[in-house]
Amino acid sequence: MQPSGCDRSGGQSGDAYAMPIVTLYEFIGREAASRGRRVRQQAIISAMRNLLLVCAVFIAAAAQPLCAQQGGARPTPPAMPDAPPAATGAGPGHENLVYSVADGQTLLLDIFEPANDDGLPRPAIILIHGGAWTSFDKSTMRQLAQFLAVAGFVAIPVDYRLFHDDLNRWPAQLDDVQRAVRWVRANSTKYNVDRNHIGAYGHSAGAQLALMLGMMETRDNSDPALAKYSSKVQAVVEASGPTDLAAQSDPDGMKFVASFLGGDYATHPELWREASPISHVAKSNAPILIIHGTRDEMVPFAQAEALNDALKKAGADVKFLRLDSDHMFSDPAAHRQLVLETQAFLFRHLASAP
Repeated sequence: MQPSGCDRSGGQSGDAYAMPIVTLYEFIGREAASRGRRVRQQAIISAMRNLLLVCAVFIAAAAQPLCAQQGGARPTPPAMPDAPPAATGAGPGHENLVYSVADGQTLLLDIFEPANDDGLPRPAIILIHGGAWTSFDKSTMRQLAQFLAVAGFVAIPVDYRLFHDDLNRWPAQLDDVQRAVRWVRANSTKYNVDRNHIGAYGHSAGAQLALMLGMMETRDNSDPALAKYSSKVQAVVEASGPTDLAAQSDPDGMKFVASFLGGDYATHPELWREASPISHVAKSNAPILIIHGTRDEMVPFAQAEALNDALKKAGADVKFLRLDSDHMFSDPAAHRQLVLETQAFLFRHLASAP
């Protein structure tokens, strides 16, 4: 077995973190119903934009000067001033970089670097959008990526193949985000990334993928150009994510998941287990911050509770942030707590790591 999160050529592993992203996700049962889908998506986009505006208020709280430490540059702990000072802005941006071509589809990612670049390697964060594995793209992560770059991290929103018309069934999405992590490690020198300190953040469907990055090693290692690089990240922040795909009773939802996975639960339970993060719980999992609203109307709060309980029982490093809010954390107070608590988690597991 390879060391957790190490470059397989011999680099030492370390703890890392991922910063919060607030993206879009529609519960799998509702996604299966075509009528009204466009209206729902527009409503979610509007909610996401409002949340991003709130997050911008806290950019300065995250944007502390970076200090050089052993192994690369690290961010300082978050400040919580009553009146945050002005942010310094993000640095260079590289958009629509090709990280893979799969089944004829070109897969892209963006890279946002810190403004105060001193040439030292920086921790990176893979940002994974939601959308029930069927909709939206990395553009929904742009503002949060800029937020993270201001805070001193290399922020990387990624696209992945979307399921539609019986195309791009699972595990295409897992293969894509795992390849994205490995591509980043392979190109770490070019973009000043500390390849042993990479985290992942996802919301909803993106949270399911982010969890898998912190729990599993590479599923498809057939590309010799990336064979020596690990796809496992050093820490995960998951918000509003589905953790057990079989833990639902909605007929439309079950039908959608059966189509997405390529088999119903009665016939192929192994497919459902393999795609459920709760089935991959182990002490060796990367540190995980679970964020979930107690009033989540799309992904039951009980799924977050079950994952937290399982991780604790396994002896894994987990923190559970319960917010009195909904799926999109639309309450301003919830936004603020999400940003500050996540920032503290990331500092602890990335910036303070050797």
